[in-house]
Amino acid sequence: MVTTAERVLAGDVRAASRLMRNIDDGDPSATPTLQELFPRTGRAYVVGITGSPGAGKSTLTNRLIAHYRRQGLKVGVLAVDPTSPFSGGAILGDRIRMQEHAVDDGVFIRSLATRGNLGGLSRATGDCIRVMDAMGLDVILVETVGVGQDEIDIAQMAHTTLVVVVPGMGDDIQAIKAGILEIADVFVVNKADRDGADRMVRELRSMLELRHAIKAPPMDHDAHHRMVIAKAHGTHREEEKGAGEWEPPILKVIASGDQGVDALVEQIGAHRGWLEQSGSRQARETARARMQFVAILRERLLASAIARLERERGQLDEVAGRIARGEADPYALADSLASQLTR
Repeated sequence: MVTTAERVLAGDVRAASRLMRNIDDGDPSATPTLQELFPRTGRAYVVGITGSPGAGKSTLTNRLIAHYRRQGLKVGVLAVDPTSPFSGGAILGDRIRMQEHAVDDGVFIRSLATRGNLGGLSRATGDCIRVMDAMGLDVILVETVGVGQDEIDIAQMAHTTLVVVVPGMGDDIQAIKAGILEIADVFVVNKADRDGADRMVRELRSMLELRHAIKAPPMDHDAHHRMVIAKAHGTHREEEKGAGEWEPPILKVIASGDQGVDALVEQIGAHRGWLEQSGSRQARETARARMQFVAILRERLLASAIARLERERGQLDEVAGRIARGEADPYALADSLASQLTR
């Protein structure tokens, strides 16, 4: 009997879709298949696309798909959509805008819900990237949900990160905030036919020059997976230095008119070449592996803690009710559970 993993490796879209649905739903049955696929991954190139809501990320993604398909490459798209407050699923706006590629066998588009996850990425994103990688896709475009400067996790998920900004939407202020500035490998000033596009380019260039003058401290995730100043080792951005630092280009693009997208594709290729020549791609792979492993570990530990709590203290809602009535100390309960899990 042919296994799900074998079907995914053969490029079976239905098998991959079912597996990714199980991953997104947190179904434990997906884990054995992911374990079987893992050794066959690591070939696809991952491009992250982030920026403020309304910046035109979906339109730009649509254009990138078309350009890569003209090169004969197979393309996967993971569009991380806002979670519906009613169903808990994804609002599929991105797939609607990419409808022209729906019948192309060389394109696989999947929407994921954030499920309340911070950082602009769904918790299932890393595993779904692996599934697309195992299918034999050449380029995987990951479009984040669009939450502004907090969208920094994509820098550790992708090989090349595009930060999309738009003139006239306050993005000149957003650019000054270090989080979004630090993650960009390429800046895309979209809707460049609007007034203020040249000013936006100047603002970004000034901030990049300032970054050279004042080196930002390396950042890392703390115990709660928040970004903090690293104590010892930095992220891949710091680890890459010494190999000739990459200078993020700033490109003006009109995605709706397919203007400037050729130059963008060239810059993505140039950054890929730099990663390979400098040896920095391995640093990014390590950062991605670390992030995904921490996410898996956190999920497993949380599930174990909740299961133990319910065995020993009652259902979570009952415990929460006692806490709300002041009958239980949440800090003591958490410390007790944590100490039991580490024994």
